[in-house]
Amino acid sequence: MRKTETVEIIVDRVDLLEEIRKSKVRDDEVVKVVEEMKKAGVKMLRDEEWREADGIMYKEGKVYMPKDNKLRTEIIRLHHDTSVGEHGGQWKIVELITQNFWWPGITKEVKQYVEGYDACQHNKNCTE
Repeated sequence: MRKTETVEIIVDRVDLLEEIRKSKVRDDEVVKVVEEMKKAGVKMLRDEEWREADGIMYKEGKVYMPKDNKLRTEIIRLHHDTSVGEHGGQWKIVELITQNFWWPGITKEVKQYVEGYDACQHNKNCTE
């Protein structure tokens, strides 16, 4: 059994775990899983597929990001705006993000962000 460790994930001076804890947006699926876990008194479910620790849900060891579009976009932006992320393309950004985070459709959202960013850089008429 793996001991739950409390970690901080700070990117560009933003404590992302604290932002996730403060997020009021919740996925119905995840809320249901958490409620069932609490009813059963379970801290981990299905061989650690889902677990809760310190107000954060984890899926397979990665921080589960709720359906908070503003926060998801911020996480993508923070990882994109590093020298490694910006010059590594969308797959490098996905790789960087998924070292710590997971949510359904992450690859698609990163692609949309990068395409929008690239179009903006070429157009120079857009605002952030």
